[in-house]
Amino acid sequence: MENVIVIGAGPCGLSAAVALQREGLSPLLIEKNCIVNAIYQYPTYLQFFSTPELLEIGGYSFTTPHEKPYRQEALVYYREVARREGLRIHSYEEATLIERYGTDFKVHTKNQFGQLATYDAHKVIVATGYFDHPNMLGIPGEDLPKTTHYYKEAHPYAGAKVAIIGGNNSAVDAAMDLLRVGAEVTVIYRGKDFSANIKPWVRPIFESMVNKGRIHMWFDAQVQRIDELSIHVRKGTEHVTLANDFVLALTGFRPDRQLLTDIGVHFHAETNAPVVQPDTMETNISGLYVAGVVASSKYDANEIFIESGRLHGISITKHIIASLNHPST
Repeated sequence: MENVIVIGAGPCGLSAAVALQREGLSPLLIEKNCIVNAIYQYPTYLQFFSTPELLEIGGYSFTTPHEKPYRQEALVYYREVARREGLRIHSYEEATLIERYGTDFKVHTKNQFGQLATYDAHKVIVATGYFDHPNMLGIPGEDLPKTTHYYKEAHPYAGAKVAIIGGNNSAVDAAMDLLRVGAEVTVIYRGKDFSANIKPWVRPIFESMVNKGRIHMWFDAQVQRIDELSIHVRKGTEHVTLANDFVLALTGFRPDRQLLTDIGVHFHAETNAPVVQPDTMETNISGLYVAGVVASSKYDANEIFIESGRLHGISITKHIIASLNHPST
């Protein structure tokens, strides 16, 4: 019987596991991909919006010569925290179902080879992320090979006609990257002006490229159909056909809450965020907690990021230790 199972080995799951382990428990982390998979999936050369101290977990210093750290530095940092703490992590094993079993839980899993396993636990923390579930456009052609919701780096798009759907940081970063490899870039954005969320050190450069015509920025615009060699866009009151080789639909992601739904967790009707006790992150299922982005609303998965989600594990740990020491708590 495991004292605690943590589902998801992203920064928030790792933070919770570190806090639990330091209280004398030996949490088991179950991660369906590699550790901090969401960060691994970020664009290769991404620079964080956050300063390094806001990404720190477990009291380990995040040392970097940059004011804002880069993706590769974050991968090294979180790997090292997991190694130094000796965390038990089952990578490439997906939790498929959480069942209530008396006052405890059974967590069912499947590994990358299809092998099934079941673990018993007193407490479960769901710290799954959101990167596997992009916000789909729901338009014809979205399933064409030329269309993707993920962007890694610019090289494959050198010299190509690329449309980017979206106007926030991921879209802006991609546009700036693509410009450097000679791509013809058109950014298609529903908003009527530049997003207020664009990184302040990037925005002036991006706006300059738009003003110079090196990046085409279409405001108040929506892609309505994607064809093999073109896209069809509603631009204001116009309908425009644009020659196109690739589409990057960088429209954000949403958390997958199926594990929580299946066991009977309650959700807020307006936001679809799970109902939790704010000081403990415990759901309506006693002993079942959420940490990180899975606790966010359906409207804004970015309302909880590493800066705040990393603190969930500390609150959860205090509650778990109290309940294990005093079972009636």
